[in-house]
Amino acid sequence: MRIAVIGGDGIGPEVTREACRVLRAVAARGLSEVQLTHFPHGADHYLATGETLSQRTFESLRDDFDAILFGAVGDPRVPDGRHARDLLLGLRVRLDLFLNRRPLRLRAPELSPLRSADSAPIDFEIFRENTEGLYVGVGRVEHEGTPDEVAVSESIDTRFGVERIVRLAFEYAAPRGLRVTLADKANAVPHMFGLWRRVFGEVAAGYPGVESEMRYVDALAMEMIREPERFGIIVTSNLLGDILSDLGAEIVGGPGLAPSANVNPGVHGLYEPVHGSAPDIVGTGRANPIAAVLSAALLLRDHGAGEAAETIEAAVDTALDSRIRTPDLGGSATTSEVGGWLAERVASGAA
Repeated sequence: MRIAVIGGDGIGPEVTREACRVLRAVAARGLSEVQLTHFPHGADHYLATGETLSQRTFESLRDDFDAILFGAVGDPRVPDGRHARDLLLGLRVRLDLFLNRRPLRLRAPELSPLRSADSAPIDFEIFRENTEGLYVGVGRVEHEGTPDEVAVSESIDTRFGVERIVRLAFEYAAPRGLRVTLADKANAVPHMFGLWRRVFGEVAAGYPGVESEMRYVDALAMEMIREPERFGIIVTSNLLGDILSDLGAEIVGGPGLAPSANVNPGVHGLYEPVHGSAPDIVGTGRANPIAAVLSAALLLRDHGAGEAAETIEAAVDTALDSRIRTPDLGGSATTSEVGGWLAERVASGAA
């Protein structure tokens, strides 16, 4: 398995370094063949060379690798965020990674802010459309700087784009016995979300064995807090998925435990922790590598290495139970200590 590694900015290189240690432990154990190739791209590379992502590098990432393991982007030295747009958002669009998959599993109930977290298992996923919607950058500002200023942002949603992610949600849910929930705001934004509702209803009719429902996003957000265990798959637009998935991450213990996958199934994928670059803690040893490690496990599972993925996830669960935690989770271990513990656990087979 050929994996491109882009650490990016801030704590990105720190957490991906630990994820790579765990991947090498997987290879040493014989659970999967792994080839890691590191790329320097991020703010440092951009400031030194002026390059965000060259066509040659893009083609290599597209053609020479099975997947990309990504860290984080965002650096105050690049206030317009150009390199971040070209790297992360650019790869999502240019590789057509239309599914942003956010698994949300509560691994340690005491880490959830919900008082009822230990009463029922919380384990659901958000399928976020990743290439359309309000994030396509279409819009304009008129009369800027005047009392008559008007800003317009347009959401581009196509039947093709909506149908493929909705259908994927049902295909994923069917063999697992999961409910599929559409999150939308059709009562206030009828054109865009009217399309989502029509397509959702049409696709649902083809899966009579899958329970499905439509929820307005504000009501759904309240239900995520009150009764998160009722959800299986939530499928939604780019903007709403961005918001709901961060809410979900907090429910299950915070961004340090939340992996993600940006994928075009069977074509390519980019796997990353959902946290940011956190420049304020770079070099302190406080960054939590677990989300990056779990993102690596997602990568392995998507590429047929299910046993390797399960071994990593079991090691993470054991680490949390054993209080091998960074400060954000109430522990005292450093980034490297957590990564090293997980790698040793995987390599030894004790997980």
